[in-house]
Amino acid sequence: MYKRKEYQIIKKRIEKESRKLIQVLIGPRQVGKTTLIKQYLENTTLPWHYVSADGISGQDTIWLQQQWETARVMMHQKKAREFLLVIDEIQKIPNWSEFVKAEWDKDSFDGTSIKVILLGSSSLLIQKGLSESLAGRFESIYLTHWSLEEMRAAFGYSAEQFAWFGGYPGASEYTGNEDRWRDYVINSLIEPSILKDVLMLSRIDKPVLLRRIFELACNYSGQILSYNKMLGQLQDAGNSTTLAHYLNLLDHAGLVKGLNKFYFEKVRQRGSSPKLQVYNTALHSVQTGLSFSEIQLHPDKWGRIVESAIGAHLINHAKISRVKIYYWRHIHDEMDFVIEKGDKIIGVEVKSGHSHKVSGLSSFQKQFKPLKILLVGKSGIPWEEFLQISPGELF
Repeated sequence: MYKRKEYQIIKKRIEKESRKLIQVLIGPRQVGKTTLIKQYLENTTLPWHYVSADGISGQDTIWLQQQWETARVMMHQKKAREFLLVIDEIQKIPNWSEFVKAEWDKDSFDGTSIKVILLGSSSLLIQKGLSESLAGRFESIYLTHWSLEEMRAAFGYSAEQFAWFGGYPGASEYTGNEDRWRDYVINSLIEPSILKDVLMLSRIDKPVLLRRIFELACNYSGQILSYNKMLGQLQDAGNSTTLAHYLNLLDHAGLVKGLNKFYFEKVRQRGSSPKLQVYNTALHSVQTGLSFSEIQLHPDKWGRIVESAIGAHLINHAKISRVKIYYWRHIHDEMDFVIEKGDKIIGVEVKSGHSHKVSGLSSFQKQFKPLKILLVGKSGIPWEEFLQISPGELF
């Protein structure tokens, strides 16, 4: 079975290092967090106790303490020098970070070497708990949506298949029957992500509006859409502040993101019209109503799929490459993506075949003096190869 590179990170930190920090594995739903941990548990010689908080009553605040006591008893029975406790879906427990802090500190005081791995699908809820109670006691490992390189190695995907079917490993077995694949993505990936993750992030006064914003963002992935235009397409939409808030929640759930326009003045970035971008191209493909073979007969629509795949690649790797991703546009000039790392920037222009404009290149160069400008696609870096380059490696 294919193992993601984070497997070796977990193995090294748990087996080669002394008990110092809680390991927190974060990432969107269905990217393989639980699978990765189970792969590790099947191969480690360290005694362990694995539990999931999924389905635990929200009022059962004693549950975490019970799991810790179970780990201590098992460790004592096995006469083990070290023990591993793994808690999945930790964000389902109210005030989980306070209980984790109390039990972790107790083991530290008593000299009990119970190492801990926490898993969670809601990055916002996890980060809130970590910053509130566990500062200095943890380090996080972020699992992105699967890349082209991973889907090719694990399931034999071509670049074209990856651009269309996306990077969901669980959906790979259904690509031969696109009706089943579509049902799986909608019912097993999108619905749980919205119902179990996004709706947990904060109070949602208009859940129907949240869902419609998600669908709109998927349909317009790779395109700039002002909040005023969104308001015009959405009934009972409230105001732009509500739209921006809901987009932010969908971003934290690893579904879609609204990229800001690049300015040197950061305050102006937050007020810009967003460029909508899915984290996984499957979320866009299921909205089109076309099949894989049909979409390739329409060069303009296929070009949008490729551009969306490039954008998804960039925003996923931004999570782990310490870079920020923007777009830039001024009147008729445009740069599809801007990668920022420290005080350096790189422009990325995607030429997938449906557009021939290049006017933004010289304008962007003159105004911002970037480290470099990359052309991806026609007459530049083949888009298939660009999908295998981490944006952090470009600097």
